[in-house]
Amino acid sequence: HVTAHYNLSCMNRDGHGVEKDWRKYLHHLVVAAIGGHPTAIYNLGCIEWHNGNNERAAKHWIIAAKLGDDDSIKSLMDAYRGGFVSKDDL
Repeated sequence: HVTAHYNLSCMNRDGHGVEKDWRKYLHHLVVAAIGGHPTAIYNLGCIEWHNGNNERAAKHWIIAAKLGDDDSIKSLMDAYRGGFVSKDDL
């Protein structure tokens, strides 16, 4: 169920088998993230980061990292090195 929502989010983001639809992409991504899908949580963090919401991004990445998502760990390290995230945030 959670993986299905994540897969649907990717299909809607990339237009595989369906027309690209950002609204549907976000809907399925959020449902997958709420269900605990680590990559979905990571992707939400990336969206927050690109929207300038660094603290929210870090929170998503911390959750995903605790679930074993390596990309989240790398993003947190980069954000820390860049001075966007403090040690206290982690």
